Amino acid sequence: MSHAPSTPHDHVPAPTTESAGLLRIAGLPYFLIAFIARLPFAMMVVGVLTVVVSARGSLSLGGLTSAAVGLGTACFGPLLGAAADRFGQRTVLLVLAIANGAMLVLFTFVVYAGGADALVLLAAVGIGATAPQVAPMSRSRLVTMITDRMPESMRPRTISGTMAYESAADETVFVFGPFLVGILASALAPWAPLIGAAILTVVFVGAFALHPSARAVSMHRDGDGRAPSAVSELFTPGVLVVVVGILGVGMFFGTMLTSLTSFMADRGASEQAGLLYGVMGVGSAILALGVAWLPVRFSLRARWLTFSAILLAGSLLLLLVDSPATMMIALAIMGVGIGPTLVTQYSFGAARSPLGRSATVMTMLGSGIVVGQSLGAAVAGELAESAGTGSALILPIIAAAIAFAAGLVNWRLSTARPRVASV
Repeated sequence: MSHAPSTPHDHVPAPTTESAGLLRIAGLPYFLIAFIARLPFAMMVVGVLTVVVSARGSLSLGGLTSAAVGLGTACFGPLLGAAADRFGQRTVLLVLAIANGAMLVLFTFVVYAGGADALVLLAAVGIGATAPQVAPMSRSRLVTMITDRMPESMRPRTISGTMAYESAADETVFVFGPFLVGILASALAPWAPLIGAAILTVVFVGAFALHPSARAVSMHRDGDGRAPSAVSELFTPGVLVVVVGILGVGMFFGTMLTSLTSFMADRGASEQAGLLYGVMGVGSAILALGVAWLPVRFSLRARWLTFSAILLAGSLLLLLVDSPATMMIALAIMGVGIGPTLVTQYSFGAARSPLGRSATVMTMLGSGIVVGQSLGAAVAGELAESAGTGSALILPIIAAAIAFAAGLVNWRLSTARPRVASV
């Protein structure tokens, strides 16, 4: 069903056992493969930082290299999504699995071979540019299956549950990915995480590409793969406000982890920053899953405002924290807000995707998170070093305020009656 970009399904029915229909359509192996195939992406930024700092002894170059990975993803991610919409996911993902695995190995060689810093940064951009967009592709693939194969009455509740699961899976992977990098780097060598990521990419992204569901192309595409919607529909206020909102969430992730690391370093325990950050991550993932069970009356636009307000309130506590214990309380509150906000934003993205362009929109949102995270981490790191931790802790508040402000704008754009998303 076609719809105007500014009229998403604003109310989501409560899930029932009918939601299990997607599991029957996609199959359990699909979800297992798609979950593991996300791991390399979660390992790349931290793995690159670990290798550069170890081999070159430069934290500054390490930070720039991590940012370069994010830059590559931001520039090429939406283009890869558009290619998947046009030619199908299978071909695009198979090429990316091989190219990204090769770039990870090449980057490791360049770093240890003593290549110029510019060459290291160029290789890092190559890693980001060829990064398989498994999470956005999975969202697009599942939403396509829902809209093409499920009765219209089941679609809103199933899409809501799917976005909740996908966001929880992302957060779980982004907590576990850096942990796996630490284990491999400590047990084997600093280069081991990137080589491991290369192997996982070729094997599991390849398997994700070859899964039968990769043949699913939106019913709205014609025989030549052309979409009935214009490219200009990707830049309507309804879509762009979601991109800005999710950019704010990405900035929050980057600024919060970096300023938290500085906060703990001031207390001589920088290695414990990841453990404290996990308090927010675990709570966020649990609450993200719980979004699908929220009542019908709690509309999507109200969810965005409510949970981003909780995120903003929790971030304001950063002005008062003076110990790891009080920091943990603030992180726990922020965890209540961040996961549901992210799920709601992806739900709006699915609802507002122009006909036949869901992979493009999902990769735009995924790139928004990466850009925000990379930019936030770089600015927070520089500010913490030059002006101190107190100044850096203001940045997560600004990021949360951006997500909340976008929610306010979105409220004005979401006044129409709910309609089922078309993909």
